[in-house]
Amino acid sequence: HLPSHAPLPRRPSEVQPSIRAAAARPARPAPQLPLSLQTEGVRVSVNVLSDQKDQPVLFVVRQKEAVVSFQVPLILRGLYQRKYAYQEVSRTLCQPQTKAEVETQHFYVDVSTLSLNTSYQLRVTRVENFVLVATMAAMGPFSPQYFKYEFPEEVDSVIVKVTSAMAFPCSVISIQDILCPVYDLDNNVAFIGMYQTMTKKAAITVQKDFPSHSFYVVVVVKTEDEACGGALPYYPLSKNASPGLQCSCHHRLCVGTSWGQGRELSPVPAGWPRVSADGPGPAAGERSLENVASRPRLDSLSSVEEDDYDTLADIDYDKNVIRTKQYLCVADLARKDKRVLRKKYQIYFWNIATIAVFYALPVIQLVITYQTVVNVTGNQDICYYNFLCAHPLGNLSAFNNILSNLGYVLLGLLFLLIILQREINYNRALLRNDAHALECGIPKHFGLFYAMGTALMMEGLLSACYHVCPNYTNFQFDTSFMYMIAGLCMLKLYQKRHPDINASAYSAYACLALVIFFSVVGVVFGKGNTAFWIIFSVIHIVATLLLSTQLYYMGRWKLDSGILRRILHVLYTDCVRQCSGPMYVDRMVLLVMGNIINWSLAAYGLIVRPNDFASYLLAIGICNLLLYFAFYIIMKLRSGERIKLIPLLCIISTSVVWGFALFFFFQGLSTWQKTPAESREHNRDCILLDFFDDHDIWHFLSSIAMFGSFLVLLTLDDDLDCVQRDKIYVF
Repeated sequence: HLPSHAPLPRRPSEVQPSIRAAAARPARPAPQLPLSLQTEGVRVSVNVLSDQKDQPVLFVVRQKEAVVSFQVPLILRGLYQRKYAYQEVSRTLCQPQTKAEVETQHFYVDVSTLSLNTSYQLRVTRVENFVLVATMAAMGPFSPQYFKYEFPEEVDSVIVKVTSAMAFPCSVISIQDILCPVYDLDNNVAFIGMYQTMTKKAAITVQKDFPSHSFYVVVVVKTEDEACGGALPYYPLSKNASPGLQCSCHHRLCVGTSWGQGRELSPVPAGWPRVSADGPGPAAGERSLENVASRPRLDSLSSVEEDDYDTLADIDYDKNVIRTKQYLCVADLARKDKRVLRKKYQIYFWNIATIAVFYALPVIQLVITYQTVVNVTGNQDICYYNFLCAHPLGNLSAFNNILSNLGYVLLGLLFLLIILQREINYNRALLRNDAHALECGIPKHFGLFYAMGTALMMEGLLSACYHVCPNYTNFQFDTSFMYMIAGLCMLKLYQKRHPDINASAYSAYACLALVIFFSVVGVVFGKGNTAFWIIFSVIHIVATLLLSTQLYYMGRWKLDSGILRRILHVLYTDCVRQCSGPMYVDRMVLLVMGNIINWSLAAYGLIVRPNDFASYLLAIGICNLLLYFAFYIIMKLRSGERIKLIPLLCIISTSVVWGFALFFFFQGLSTWQKTPAESREHNRDCILLDFFDDHDIWHFLSSIAMFGSFLVLLTLDDDLDCVQRDKIYVF
């Protein structure tokens, strides 16, 4: 130790006040401190005893290849240019590279001020274990710390781990090259190298070529906690409450920080064509597709349009008779020409392929830009990785999170090949005029299956893009095709027994686009916004009612200016004038349960207002899909049908895989809804092959579970392949 406690000489009265004319203690050498591989750090601590903020004391430490200067009081600025003054300052001197095993270096401390009488204390100490082994040291905004790490010969990369028992005060962890000066103050720590803000956890992976075989680990306490999500006012640090830094080094670099003290811190609508009790005559009931489909203009596939049937008055009349029967068979809802429906459902595939191309190209460009910004600036707060298990490859910071999405792409491609094989076999059966293919089983339409397989592949691609740099501004890349997969699965399940009245690709994708739009709006504006949640809940309930009406009446209703009058009329006739039950009991049970669930979800959102709106919206879609799937299974068994062994095994195994997948999904290794420092509190170590983390396992398992779910939809009704369609019930 070198204590120094002496007043500075008076400044001569005839000298004009200026920095150059300031009185100064003559430069004097500090004690000679031999530097070796064991002790390389030297720390200079200054405490100015006089409280003269307008006339600071300037300290300049001159070394062989570096100069460190600072004034006391040390002025650091926070948010909105708030000033924080510190009377006590401690700085570690930068040590240039040396090839000698033992070398003696001199450094000089120059002290100057404009003050007439100032007292100060100067202390010079060695930093024990400057090369990271194990150490404990006090630090604060006025006394940053940094240590040196040297790569062993056999190590290619290390992970710098920083932990703290308490969240605040907020800190910055920086990795810098062995160069002088070292940027170790709050206002310059982000100038070079890589850095992260930290509350309880931080981790930075450093490769051996960064850019030399050794680096500095710099720890700086910020003046304010706002950057870490804390309260804006500054927490004053007393000597007794100074945080401490614990460092240890294993086969991977492990730096631990422990803070010194705790801080408190319906009815059938009117206006339909009237049907007499005798029903239509034989001529009206027997025309339909046979006569219409024989017109010459339908000889080529390009001239076949679905609207050719829906716009004819007699066919529309026939719809009202057939679709409003109390008990429907698949034959009643599979009356349109196969070429018409094939073209209709092919549009699902071509539309989603077009969407995928136009969606993916700008996404790839954007995430490459994000990764480039991270690499150039060194700001590791831009991307929300699991830093405790982020394995870089080339310019990619977390290659393991990208690689784990490969399962979506491969299984999506495998599903497309399975569908292609099935379609080829089905077309061959049609060419042979196979009676089972023509008149038995659920009508085979493969367009939606192709769309589902494409959506699964795109989910893998866009999830990989999202994990290049996961953050608040690109979250929709990871969720957009999840919404599409849920919507397409529901449409496919409904199409099985309602092929003629399923939604068109244009209306389906328009609705999914609205869902994605609400997802973005909800994440951006929904947090704590009462008005948004009220509007969204109203839209959710109204959409549920409209969809329920559409499903209950098989599309045979109209939304126009007379809808309220017709609703009141039916309520009066069916509920007041006479009490009659619903005509379609099974459908009513499904829709009542669906409305209960959706109204409950809307009320939950309005009351709780969950922070993760994207997951909340996805949960709504999954709940509706599971409800409809359960209803389908129950009604299938109730109708005397059976589930074959293959779909049964798929259902059981897929359910088990989904259970494990959701377990890993809810581990929550990071979240962009918090600050980067708070997000790192959730980071965890790798758990599979020392390369993949919990979220990677979610990618693996969920891709398998989605593939299994698609196989369930594909094989669920294989038991009906030999059953006449007029004996297969619609539900």
